[in-house]
Amino acid sequence: MSEIKQRLHQMCLDYVQHRMEAAKQAINAAQQASQDDTKSSAGDKYETGRAMMQQETDRNVTQLNEANKLIVTLNRISPNGAATVADAGSLVLTSNGNFYLAISAGTLTLDGQTYFAISPASPIGIKMQGCKAGDTFTMNNKEYKIEAVS
Repeated sequence: MSEIKQRLHQMCLDYVQHRMEAAKQAINAAQQASQDDTKSSAGDKYETGRAMMQQETDRNVTQLNEANKLIVTLNRISPNGAATVADAGSLVLTSNGNFYLAISAGTLTLDGQTYFAISPASPIGIKMQGCKAGDTFTMNNKEYKIEAVS
């Protein structure tokens, strides 16, 4: 399962890199649009356009900062280690799905198998923390039996 964890970890890194690139491109586009906007006789329209571009830039800078935090979180996780108890970096196989405890990156498909990349701080991540194979927990009236932890 170590190889699966490494590949899932790389998929999470790719997810964050994609988000960072999208945010950088949007920042550049907004800044370029702001510079290209020439002052017209309708001064208020010009100022409104510049303010909207600044808001767009600020929103994308915030997204870029959030993506940087996700990179830091991923860099703290070693996908090589084997675990017997669910914690950050663990691969948790349950009766109701397979989970990679790292960051919230959504559904990942690897070799035809579906995995959910979730944050250890998410509600289900909190329920899983400290669990080992054979343990059960309930989330949204659904019982999860942990089949394996790696």
